[in-house]
Amino acid sequence: MALTDAVVRQAKPKQKSYTLKDFDGLYLFIAPNNTKSWHFRYQFKNKGVRISLGTYPELGLRDARILRYYAHSIYRHI
Repeated sequence: MALTDAVVRQAKPKQKSYTLKDFDGLYLFIAPNNTKSWHFRYQFKNKGVRISLGTYPELGLRDARILRYYAHSIYRHI
């Protein structure tokens, strides 16, 4: 299920880090110190790759999805 702005904004830190999945490899990583960062995961040459796109709230959900789209377009053509 895709994330919403409200879900991202209301995500609270826990004792251990956790993630909230959006779609197509985009997810929000929430650390115990309440740092929220956007990451994009994909497979390249049968290996998992993770790219950090930025931190929330500096990078909102809409912009994170746009960056994920561009990152996906680039790696697809490598």
